[in-house]
Amino acid sequence: MEIGNQIKQHRATLNLSQEELAEQIYVTRQTLSNWENGKTYPDVNSLLRLSDVFGVTLDELVKGDIPKMKEQIKQTDIIEFKRASYILTIMYLVMVVSVLPLWTYLKITGMVIWGIWTAASLLYAIHVEKLKKRHNIQTYKEIQAFMDGKRLDELETAEEKGKRPYQKILLVLGSALLGAICGFLFMAMTMK
Repeated sequence: MEIGNQIKQHRATLNLSQEELAEQIYVTRQTLSNWENGKTYPDVNSLLRLSDVFGVTLDELVKGDIPKMKEQIKQTDIIEFKRASYILTIMYLVMVVSVLPLWTYLKITGMVIWGIWTAASLLYAIHVEKLKKRHNIQTYKEIQAFMDGKRLDELETAEEKGKRPYQKILLVLGSALLGAICGFLFMAMTMK
């Protein structure tokens, strides 16, 4: 973090030890050391005290850290979305692959297990949809750009927003087709 270097630099300019500076801003020497080494980040009150002691504005003190903090937040969002996507994919795969073995070996009990798994998968899908809505990503291109840590330009974003209604129609039709196939397979198994 740049703030640690800024604190270290301003402290050296004023010829203050860590202990002397820590005393002036009402923190421990260890806390100040953690800030300077980039292990932790000062809170707002401490930043205000530091800017007063150093005689600089807050902007000058934290200059360079804001983009890094935004990038770190962005990376955590990307990691969260990727993890949720992978979990949902696995849940759907298990749902599709397990229906026949569960019916074949456990009959009604297997279908109850499958129903519970399907309900859990659908609830998790709602969670993923909320993540997509929070980051305003719906189409494949938007999702791919987000997972790569990029943003689409204005023209590409407008094009992708124009595709959303059609993709939703295709999603509904695909879901209906998948449901019909599953229903057909289930009826075929029960008629044996």
